[in-house]
Amino acid sequence: MDNYQQIIGNTVDRLLAKESLGKVGVSLNENVALPSQLAVDEIINLVRAIIFPGHFGHNITLRQNPLYWLGSTVDRLSEVLMAQIDASFNMCDGATNDKVSATTLEFIDSLPELREALALDAEAIFNGDPAAVSVDEVICSYPAIRAITNYRIANRLYNLGVPVLPRMICERAHRETGIDIHPGATIGKAFMIDHGTGVVIGETAIIGDNVKLYQGVTLGARSFPTDEGGNAVKGLARHPIIGNNVVIYANSTILGRVTIGSDSVIGGNIWVTGDIEPGSIVLQARADNTIRLNNNLQR
Repeated sequence: MDNYQQIIGNTVDRLLAKESLGKVGVSLNENVALPSQLAVDEIINLVRAIIFPGHFGHNITLRQNPLYWLGSTVDRLSEVLMAQIDASFNMCDGATNDKVSATTLEFIDSLPELREALALDAEAIFNGDPAAVSVDEVICSYPAIRAITNYRIANRLYNLGVPVLPRMICERAHRETGIDIHPGATIGKAFMIDHGTGVVIGETAIIGDNVKLYQGVTLGARSFPTDEGGNAVKGLARHPIIGNNVVIYANSTILGRVTIGSDSVIGGNIWVTGDIEPGSIVLQARADNTIRLNNNLQR
């Protein structure tokens, strides 16, 4: 028993050593909390409930006084969000209390516009999917609306200069849906993802209005320029530009800072590394030879 206690105590001491904690970004010299994934989850759940009341969170009826509910929910969001914005800034260079407060209030002030954008996304998903029964069904059950909601929350915070937190918000959607959208991407109105599993959209991608992506689509980087030390150069525009009214079918990969012109269709399983003119239809070339299977072959 003495040996057991000694090993436990020694292990705890080594784990609390400044050198060990420093390797995972924790400093005992500063009384600063790191961003909390539990708090991030609460922020996402609160925003979803505010944007789509009754579809996320509790059902809301007139008897339950929606004015009081919404006021208290927005107030709670502001409280949690402010703490996480502060923690996120403190992971980098820090920020004054005034900046943290102003950033939080700017985000809160943008919630009506966020709802308008997401309502267009939900409508686009409904209109683009013949299997969808209603917009309500899309909001309640489609993974795309969850991922796009998280993206639009994160993108707003990203554009307000908040570090770390936007990426955590988008990664929650990635875990939930298999859809990986970087918060720095620029996505226009009425965005639709059908099915969604395996979709990847890079940081500097620009997507126009009324764009539709199917599962497995990648809007990625073709290469990563390096500096003299061999480290990847950050901040370069390295992802595709997608015009308005473009459809990209399943498992197509578009790499590099190329432009897919408006009103184009990219067929499934296509590899694109060059510009595509507006109004184009890009399909796989048909094989020159057809392999005929012998009907007598056993399966």
